[in-house]
Amino acid sequence: QVQLVESGGGLVQAGGSLTLSCAASGSTLTIDRYGWNRQAPGKQRERVAVISTGGSTNYADSVKGRFTIYRDNAKNTVYLQMNSLKPEDTAVYYCYAEKLLSGDFVWGQGTQVTVSS
Repeated sequence: QVQLVESGGGLVQAGGSLTLSCAASGSTLTIDRYGWNRQAPGKQRERVAVISTGGSTNYADSVKGRFTIYRDNAKNTVYLQMNSLKPEDTAVYYCYAEKLLSGDFVWGQGTQVTVSS
């Protein structure tokens, strides 16, 4: 089993920055991908960024050039650095971990990010 604990959310003014953290514990050796999704009020959850074991990354068009996903394998932690934040980035951000071979998929509890205009 994998457990994910997120931190780093909060309130920030437009144009500001935040870094979210997602610490993984448990059976982490076979995790293939980590990612961040977000869900704004009244909207569907959407993918924000993903990073593979090899370090390749992919971003939603809406955050390209502003957000960076990276991981610290020694700490089993994945981060989402968010710069130039906009009010439309306001959402609950969820970390996830995916094991491709077993199909296991685990979500974190979510962390609120609020960007004021």
